[in-house]
Parts: sequence; structure tokens; C-alpha cells
Amino acid sequence: MSDLSSSTITIDASVAAVEAALFAIDQYPSWSSAIKSAESVATDEQGRITKAKMTIDAGMMKDRVILDYDWSQAPAKLSFSLDDADLLTGMDGSYSIKSVDEDTTQVTYELTVSLSMPIPAMMRQKAEKTTIDQALSQLKASLEG
Repeated sequence: MSDLSSSTITIDASVAAVEAALFAIDQYPSWSSAIKSAESVATDEQGRITKAKMTIDAGMMKDRVILDYDWSQAPAKLSFSLDDADLLTGMDGSYSIKSVDEDTTQVTYELTVSLSMPIPAMMRQKAEKTTIDQALSQLKASLEG
């Protein structure tokens, strides 16, 4: 597996508000321009999405994917991994959520992607970092209004 790309942002919103946004996986298109559609494929006994089908358009990373979500470390961390895709051969990531104070939350997004076509590591990592930074800034803008 390749090295993870990662970025952290501080959001002026409560940890509960950040968790609500990140845990509503089927609502990601409402705040993330890279996720064109997201729908629940499977849920656990608590109603949390454990498998989601998404259409992603993040610059050079365009694909239809099915992601498996791991809630074992929630609410502090929500992880995901690739189940199936048209082009990607791997996609692993996570959102780590940490309360700074009652009105401020820190979110760290980690991501690594493997493609079916040969792409230099530097280009792949730059695309991952751009995707991460865009997602975090859009989540922040959505929550801070």
C-alpha cells in the first residue's frame, strides 16, 4: 500500500455538528463538489451506512466506487476502503474527529488511492492532497455557513 496523504483543518463548529456531517455519508454531495452522488447500499443494526455507492469527480480521479465504511473507532474516527470501482484498484481513508473546545473541532482526513493505470507517485500524491484539502475546506465552509 502506498503512503497516506493527510491534512488537518480546524472548524468553528461543535464536534456533534462535524460528526453529523461526516456520518451522513449519503449527504456528502450537499457539501463536497467532488462527490457527484452517494447512496446507501447497506447499513448496520444502528442504521449507519456500511457500504455506499458513489460517483466521484476529483480532477484526474473520476470513477464510480463502492466503499465499505468501518465504524469500529467511531465517533473519533470513520474509516473507509474500496470494495469495487471502474478504474481505481484501491482507496483507503479516514476522517479523524477531535474536539478542541465546545465550539471548535479538528478534522484530519487521510487518503491513499491506487489506480489501474500507471501514474507517477508524485502526481498521485498531489491529486490525493488536492482532493483532501478541497474536501476539508468545503466541509468547513458548509459547517461555518
